[in-house]
Amino acid sequence: MTQTRIGVVGIVITDRKNQSANVNNILSEYAQIIIGRMGIPYREKNLGVIALIIEGNTDEIGAMAGKLGSLKGVQVKTALVSK
Repeated sequence: MTQTRIGVVGIVITDRKNQSANVNNILSEYAQIIIGRMGIPYREKNLGVIALIIEGNTDEIGAMAGKLGSLKGVQVKTALVSK
């Protein structure tokens, strides 16, 4: 069995108007590795901030982060620990 890792993913969406739906579609695609999610619309700065608690193998986590990070106006950071 592949080793899973637990971690957090921080997502900042600077182009909420054009990218929010795309971000949500990707997160839905990887719902099986998402344990918890908190999203905050920072309207004063026209930003969206999402914090995820995740558990998955490094391939799954990397694929999700890569897809999110490839979107223009979306920044992603991950922090993982071994389980």
